[in-house]
Amino acid sequence: MTVQAHSDLDEDPAFALHRGGKLRVESSVEVNDHEGLALAYTPGVARVCSAIADTPELVDTYTWKSKVVAVVTDGSAVLGLGDIGPEASLPVMEGKSLLFKRFGDIDSVPIALDCTDVDGIVETVVRMAPSFGGINLEDISAPRCFEVERRLRERLDIPVFHDDQHGTAIVVLAALRNAARLTGRTLGDLRAVVSGAGASGLAVTRMLINGGIGDIAVADSKGIIHQGRGGLNEAKTGIAAISNRADLRGPIETALEGADVFIGLSSGQVPEEVVATMAKDAIICAMANPTPEIHPDVAQKYAAVVATGRSDFPNQINNVLAFPGVFRGALDVRATDITENMKIAAADALADLVGDALAPDYIIPSSFDERVVPAIAAAVAAQARADGVARL
Repeated sequence: MTVQAHSDLDEDPAFALHRGGKLRVESSVEVNDHEGLALAYTPGVARVCSAIADTPELVDTYTWKSKVVAVVTDGSAVLGLGDIGPEASLPVMEGKSLLFKRFGDIDSVPIALDCTDVDGIVETVVRMAPSFGGINLEDISAPRCFEVERRLRERLDIPVFHDDQHGTAIVVLAALRNAARLTGRTLGDLRAVVSGAGASGLAVTRMLINGGIGDIAVADSKGIIHQGRGGLNEAKTGIAAISNRADLRGPIETALEGADVFIGLSSGQVPEEVVATMAKDAIICAMANPTPEIHPDVAQKYAAVVATGRSDFPNQINNVLAFPGVFRGALDVRATDITENMKIAAADALADLVGDALAPDYIIPSSFDERVVPAIAAAVAAQARADGVARL
């Protein structure tokens, strides 16, 4: 592509905004003379290095380590674009770092790895972990993402969080708690169906089970997941063991008949005649972008509450409601892990912000609600202390 063609791309405002990247590094101290230079670098810096070598925990006080997150991807599952590789993933990783700073006042570094095997990703992240206070895994395809996160949590003493899984799950749990309250029910009264058994679909299912959902079934491209179904990978076998207590089988249409909740985390479309078979006062969270599994205009005909992943409809299920506050709380207490209880505490704090303003078009706060990050951070920090993973 020629230089002229490159400049022509700037006619698109998205390209114009991204020109030169969306991030930069700035100094947090001023160095304007020889005295300042001697303190910031040699010889003054040597005294700080020696102190950290003698007392390793001082690294959290005298470097940026405890305040910075690595945003790590292999470019294998980027948005709805799929496996586009590490370089093409960088605009998304820069964007994630921008959101960390904008919403959580957290510095982060986007890191795109040129490897896709689990061993390579894990070993690379472990080796660079001394520079960071937390690891945010991003856009790594399932089922590898489950093993990558599990192994990193086992080997590192800093928070490791796969946002595609847990950020989505936190916001969905908060939204469903409020949707149930709006319709005079509790989470335990609901039977839910999840369309999609990728990273977010399985994580949402696990979190809703931990949060007390009445029953929940997951469907992939081959139908409803149940115990005894052949060809399941390890992650799907695990979800089969804890979900679908009704032992539903067959296509997703079977599960949706009489269901209280639809949660869409796939690209599969649901026909209107199937939506019409759901229970009275149904709750529909159709989160595929840009085309929801059930268009909101159709969903509104049959559901009491409708949520999507889009910003141009009410009740947007957006991960930015979760991950800045989760990391802010974890970093504030220098947590060694992000536990399941910490995630549920985040969801509860998010749900509680809606309060008496609860309405069909307001079951979840706006991403720009300035209360969100402080509330989640406080809840996560308190739960980290309760769970014994806080160092402060």
